[in-house]
Amino acid sequence: MTQPAGTGTVDVLVVDDDFMVARVHRTFVERIEPFHVVGTAHSGEQAIRAVDELRPDLVLLDLYLPDIFGLDVIPRLRSGGHDCDVMVISAAREAEAVRGAVRQGVVDYLLKPFDYEDLKPRLERYATQRGRLLSTVVRGQADVDRVLAGAFAGAPGGLLPKGLSVETAELIERALRESDGTLSAAECAAATGISRVSARRYLEHFHTTGNADVSLRYGTAGRPERRYSWRP
Repeated sequence: MTQPAGTGTVDVLVVDDDFMVARVHRTFVERIEPFHVVGTAHSGEQAIRAVDELRPDLVLLDLYLPDIFGLDVIPRLRSGGHDCDVMVISAAREAEAVRGAVRQGVVDYLLKPFDYEDLKPRLERYATQRGRLLSTVVRGQADVDRVLAGAFAGAPGGLLPKGLSVETAELIERALRESDGTLSAAECAAATGISRVSARRYLEHFHTTGNADVSLRYGTAGRPERRYSWRP
């Protein structure tokens, strides 16, 4: 990580053994700001050489490569002094593969097949967190907690608080992103088809992790209404 999101491009290396799939993934990534694909690789050894040469910020890594299992590429990169982030994009559904990816510190894990609308929010979330990590000034524990909460928000299984699901969290995130302004818990519940109480829990979680902002709307009586917006 060398530059904050919003001040320049995020260079991406796409790694997939299938040439056509790699081309599709490249097309998807190039449609999302501020990402730019600097190259593609089709084997583990090619990926390692490409990282040496191109120095990407992010590697989209397939696991089923013809020469090296994808997760075994990551320690090779680290031993070579590369601190690029890695997002796994794979058909591997085995729990051990997901656990191994978490242990290797991947920033996300997206199952194939997927479409552009599946990849877009994950890359946007990564760009937001990348910028936060680069710009955060740690004055106390609260600053550390906010950074760590954001870092784990997109991990496999979500690492959400008990009782919250990744699928519903993605619904709430989409509602916030697509809103023209702010949403109350009741409005978010109506837009997603869940209860107001549940919507409020997800909204407060996003606020805690730094992904959503909260503003207060004061009425003529009673408590002010909390309204939420996705943090760009």
